[in-house]
Amino acid sequence: MCTRVVYLGTGERIVTGRSMDWKYEIATNLWAFPRGVKRTGQAGPDSAEWTAKYGSVVATGYDICTTDGVNEAGLAANLLWLAESQYPANTGDRPAMALSLWAQYVLDNFATVAEAVAALTATPLRVVTAQVPGEDRLATLHLAISDAGGDSAIVEYIDGEQVIHHSREYQVMTNSPTFDKQLAINEYWREIGGTVMLPGTNRAADRFVRASFYVNAVEQTADPVLAVAAVFSVMRNVSVPYGISTPDEPNISSTRWRTVVDHTSLRYFFESALAPNTFWVDLKNLDFTEGAPVKKLDLGDAERTIYAGDASAAFEVAEPFTFMAVA
Repeated sequence: MCTRVVYLGTGERIVTGRSMDWKYEIATNLWAFPRGVKRTGQAGPDSAEWTAKYGSVVATGYDICTTDGVNEAGLAANLLWLAESQYPANTGDRPAMALSLWAQYVLDNFATVAEAVAALTATPLRVVTAQVPGEDRLATLHLAISDAGGDSAIVEYIDGEQVIHHSREYQVMTNSPTFDKQLAINEYWREIGGTVMLPGTNRAADRFVRASFYVNAVEQTADPVLAVAAVFSVMRNVSVPYGISTPDEPNISSTRWRTVVDHTSLRYFFESALAPNTFWVDLKNLDFTEGAPVKKLDLGDAERTIYAGDASAAFEVAEPFTFMAVA
């Protein structure tokens, strides 16, 4: 469920795209958070505490979790499903972090992938999961981060330990299997060559291969319009048709929405499967100064509200949502 790609254009043009695939509607809205917001990890007495250094625009899941977003420094964070995730036991020596805040923590605190990787390596978090709303299973996610310089990292928790894959070459992330195995599968298909044959199913490994080929096969340009169009075309190629469900593959679900981050222009694009328009948020038109109000862009029932062009002015002052806490 979900695919993420990083496009390395010419000049300084860097663009990240992601699809959100989920079996049910997840009541996504967009939120703008200013600098200076004080937060905790919402995971008990050992929770991390911090004050946001950077403002951000995020897309939520159920308005209880940051699932996707970009901050004013051009750092993007994307949470995707990974069934193999196993989070750390409580040994009392790591700051605790509810899964719902994991991506927000990165957006609040870091300007680059290198900064985030250095901090997470020096002080690994004890990420704590909880049940998926309305379902009898725990959320199991991994985190992708990318920045305005084109750097990239994938953060996973395997067998209770943090594993970070950090390289500008790591442009793609999907779901199972774990990232190291995805790289091995992709290497096999590179030898065949994407112009000869590509795997075409909705499985995560097949989407990984197609995204890896197409994100580098499309035109590499510095033009902001063409670069964003290229990334959207790749994300549509790896999206799951609306209404698709696979009974024997519960982790394959319909694409609900797609986002594209233009790190260079600081624009955050959003496209719902149920709305006819793609719109964007120009971060330069939002007020991220400390003390500025939190604002919300209400996407309506099943993200159907129609916006066009730059929707920055349509954000309205709102009480911030409450991140899901865990015991």
